[in-house]
Amino acid sequence: MMDAIAPRGPDGAGLEMHNSVALAHRRLSIIDLSVKARQPMVDPALGLTIVFNGCIYNYPELRAELEAKGYNFFSTGDTEVVVKAYHAWGRDCVDRFKGMFAFVIHERDSGRVVMARDRFGIKPLYLAETPSSIRFASTLPALLQAGDVDTTIDRHALHNYLSFHAVVPPPRTIIKGVRKLPPATIRVIEPNGERKDHVYWNPPYRRDPEYSGLSTNEWRDLVLDSLRTAVKRRMVADVPVGVLLSGGVDSSIIVGLLAEQGQHGLMTFSVGFEEANGEKGDEFQYSDLIAERFGTNHHKIFVPSEKLMESLPGTFAAMSEPMVSYDNVGFYLLSQEVSKHIKVVQSGQGADEVFGGYHWYPPLADSNNVVDDYARVFFDRSHAKMAEHVNREWLVDEDFSRELVAERLMRAGADTPVGAALRLDSQVMLVDDPVKRVDNMTMAWGLEARVPFLDHDLVELAAKIPPEMQLAQNGKNILKEAARLVVPHEVIDRKKGYFPVPQLKYVDGPYLDMVRDALSSQAARERNIFRQDYLDTLFANPSDHITPLQGSELWQVGLLEMWLQTHGI
Repeated sequence: MMDAIAPRGPDGAGLEMHNSVALAHRRLSIIDLSVKARQPMVDPALGLTIVFNGCIYNYPELRAELEAKGYNFFSTGDTEVVVKAYHAWGRDCVDRFKGMFAFVIHERDSGRVVMARDRFGIKPLYLAETPSSIRFASTLPALLQAGDVDTTIDRHALHNYLSFHAVVPPPRTIIKGVRKLPPATIRVIEPNGERKDHVYWNPPYRRDPEYSGLSTNEWRDLVLDSLRTAVKRRMVADVPVGVLLSGGVDSSIIVGLLAEQGQHGLMTFSVGFEEANGEKGDEFQYSDLIAERFGTNHHKIFVPSEKLMESLPGTFAAMSEPMVSYDNVGFYLLSQEVSKHIKVVQSGQGADEVFGGYHWYPPLADSNNVVDDYARVFFDRSHAKMAEHVNREWLVDEDFSRELVAERLMRAGADTPVGAALRLDSQVMLVDDPVKRVDNMTMAWGLEARVPFLDHDLVELAAKIPPEMQLAQNGKNILKEAARLVVPHEVIDRKKGYFPVPQLKYVDGPYLDMVRDALSSQAARERNIFRQDYLDTLFANPSDHITPLQGSELWQVGLLEMWLQTHGI
């Protein structure tokens, strides 16, 4: 299992065993580079052992608070702060953490095991249970290495994958034997196997009387101030920190704020691809503009088609779960290049989900049926259509994905349909699509990505912005107004961009051959998930079958099979 996650932690390895508990860790050294911060970290005085992935950005403040309570420290990093904080405050310690984290703590004297995941699931935590054990890991493939895992495909997860745009919410994964701890959850497991979950964060998406009557400019200033703090927090490191610069407003404002804070010679990185079907494959003109304006040390990576093709197997191997977004390979190749220069980057993920940037939010403003209206624009195929695409034995009777989305959308705590959708997207979709993608692809190369738009203080503030203010200017109105105070208007007043990989959207040529080979293989035939008449229709003309979110149906079904084969499932 340790070997399987070696790319995530190329700087060291450790193993601690105590009676029935074994903890292992692969280290990526970013804070306290000395051996004193190695993991698993054992605190013999407190009787606690921890394995921890992530970063607690406010660890210096927490350390000072703990020292005032009488705690003594033997290292200078954030791992030991987590240990002491747990000892001081118990499970409530997570409420104090500003950061991204997955950790597991073993109490020597009680035998209790405690595991937690950050508010947005930025750091992963997968679980496999057998009658006699509970195993956990940062990746699904690591659990497979230990054997004794039920690798049968979970039909309900398959329904999510094919309907909810490849999002498989926790606790499920695509295979039955592996589950994942939900975000914002701390789980206590007693020695006898009993466990209790506590969800520690669930902000309301409601107008706050304290903020009533604020103008656009006042919201703009509040957001900019909060984002400034979020970006500054994410510079805490004992190594240099760079930025993944797509040229869009989200990554551009991060660069602008870092420059404002006095960062000179900041390393920035962009990636571009060959065009296809008349679609341009890069946004270099905008990333160049930002790099020039703020004097960054800029690196452009252009990926020719043949390099894209040869990188796909590595991209599939880096995926803990099948992920259909074309920019997986973009992040994979970008991270490969970035990791040659630095270990930590800031990235602009989450801004669309937090500040209302997607095209499906405006139609929800006057929605009388938010479930219907959301499903119409987001779902890749309806429950009825699924029966035409998937063989009978793999279908579930109920419209499982729609029921799941309906339950989340209709929960108390959101005043408006747009607020409900923003909450769903930021707490469910974001976790198991953009955030997971960035973690998997960066950590495949020992690169840590930090996401300031998912600072929970910033998100709690954004959740209070009236939806009509969020949705002006085709969405992200408040963020765009904040950006105007920082970056050139050309980056803001342009058509919304996306990490485009045109060759994968219009599966053609060698890409079509690769997908057809996978779906026609003996392994695929034995699995027998998809109806042959459906596959034949896709093979005949892939570009005729594009989902409402502009994804290729053929790439979606092909990627699932290629991922399963890559991981020997």
